[in-house]
This record gives sequence, C-alpha cells and structure tokens, in this order.
Amino acid sequence: MKHVILFFSSNAGLGYAPVASGTFGTLMGIPLYWLLARLEQQEFVLVWVFILLLSFWSAHRAGEIYGVVDDGRIVIDELIGYLTAIAFVPFSWPSAIVAFLLFRLFDIVKLWPASWFDNNVKNGVGVVLDDVVAGIYAWLSLYALMSFFPDFF
Repeated sequence: MKHVILFFSSNAGLGYAPVASGTFGTLMGIPLYWLLARLEQQEFVLVWVFILLLSFWSAHRAGEIYGVVDDGRIVIDELIGYLTAIAFVPFSWPSAIVAFLLFRLFDIVKLWPASWFDNNVKNGVGVVLDDVVAGIYAWLSLYALMSFFPDFF
C-alpha cells in the first residue's frame, strides 16, 4: 500500500524531480486537462471530486510516511489545484499554458485563505486546500483574461 500512496501523492513520480517538484507535479495536469475537457460538466465535477478525495488521502498518508506534513515530493495537491484552475474551460494550448503559469504564481504567493490553510491545517486537507484556493484564484484570473483577450484563447 505504501507504494500506491507514494505513486499517487507524487503524481506518478513527478514529485521526485530534483528541483521545482511542484512545477513538475503541476505538469501532470496538462494532459489530464486535455482529456477532461471532453467531459460534460457533471462528469468533470465527479472526476474532480474523486481526485480531490484521492489528494486528501494520499497527501495525508504520504506525509505520515515521510514524517513531514507537506513534503516536497507530495505534488498531487498541485494536480488538483491546476484542475481547479481549468474547470469548465475548453481546451486550448494558450489556456493550458496561461492556467499553468497563473496557478504556479498563486500557489507560490499563497494569497489568503491559501496562506491560512498552509499555516494552520497541518494534514493532507491543509496541504491540498491551499492549492485548491490557488486554483480558484487562477481560474478567476484566467476567465478575466479570456474575456479581455478572447481571440488569444
């Protein structure tokens, strides 16, 4: 079971990148975005909720295994954060890349309440929810950019 937990929590090993593991972990979201963009909204929500619950569980259990709540190898939180950033956005390469950059920015900056989850909830839920909040900020920003620059997207 330990190997299954570490496989999921590291996004199939991307969390083991020697530098910028969060950025590498987020990369898993782009091909998944391409696949999920084909789903109906209700189907997307079901998949998103499944990945959210998998994220809570695997991030928490991996933190126990590593002995560090938010170990750098745990990057499934970046995946669910990125999937939040692209929710209900039709796939295009510009939207995929801009969402990636926006999510990474908000994940690093950790605007409130992401900072609150990061600082105060020391378990898998806290590890994941700060990224979900960053994803919400990225989603709002992406939609704003799409409305101002529709020809780009």
